[in-house]
Amino acid sequence: MAGLMSFYSNLSGKDWAALVPFGLACGGIAVVLYNKLCPLAAGCVNLCHRKECEKVADSVDMEDLGDKAVFCRCWRSKKFPYCDGSHNKHNKETGDNVGPLIVKKKAA
Repeated sequence: MAGLMSFYSNLSGKDWAALVPFGLACGGIAVVLYNKLCPLAAGCVNLCHRKECEKVADSVDMEDLGDKAVFCRCWRSKKFPYCDGSHNKHNKETGDNVGPLIVKKKAA
């Protein structure tokens, strides 16, 4: 590590100027690859549910809920809009902390 630092500290201003285009090209390539290879990088949350729709919106009648309903908020559930626990894998892979929305009836 010390050898590498001494290499960089001995570079002249002209040497650094010559490295700038290379650094910009590498950074640009990295951004393009990241956006292509990481679907979440583009800001898209819903990766597979009803992509043909302009907006995905669901409604559930309160009477149909029973005592408790668990709804997906990670968009990975195979039972969407209901949670199937897919957020656990998503959280492990991404470091995210998303969980379901749990709706319960009040105890009388």
